[in-house]
Amino acid sequence: MDRHYKHSKNRIDTKGAQVTRRREQVLDAGIQVLGSEGARRLTYQAVDTAAGVPPGTTSNYFRNRTALIDGIVDHLQALERRDWETFAAAAAPADAGELADAVTRFLRYATGPERARTAARFALYLESTARPELRPALTRGRETVIGWGAEWLKRFGSPAPRRHCEILFDYMDGVAFHQLAFPAEDFDPGPGIRELLSGLLD
Repeated sequence: MDRHYKHSKNRIDTKGAQVTRRREQVLDAGIQVLGSEGARRLTYQAVDTAAGVPPGTTSNYFRNRTALIDGIVDHLQALERRDWETFAAAAAPADAGELADAVTRFLRYATGPERARTAARFALYLESTARPELRPALTRGRETVIGWGAEWLKRFGSPAPRRHCEILFDYMDGVAFHQLAFPAEDFDPGPGIRELLSGLLD
């Protein structure tokens, strides 16, 4: 009886893990479609194709486009939070110069290997103009990151660390958006980041 129960539970756990993985696979594909092809091309068929799953898979998980976008927002926030946690743990800047170098690396990552994800985030910002209920989820991750950045800026002498960190992040978003829209092969945000931090911390 116990063995039968354990065997059944293992099967349920395995099936649950497979469902979770397939759902994440669909959401990863949704981010890619949104980021590389735009919101208008975000359809069940496009996501199924990008995910390499049977037709109808995406609609099985998300009953309509609104539910799909909600799922993408949550998934995107989880992925970006993971990236920022990795960034924060690895950066540990000792001064403003090292912080500028770390931010430069992150911007190159966000507009290079993770270009589609960054573009998807901007597309969701535009989506939130029509669906304001998306805004709390889209800004939740930013608030966490601003907390980390404010601590660094306070340590480096900022008299208004939170406000200065918000300015830094607004600048980063602008730089990333410009690089996505007008990609430069010699993209180097470092000088601008260093000049901005120098002005904030003077």
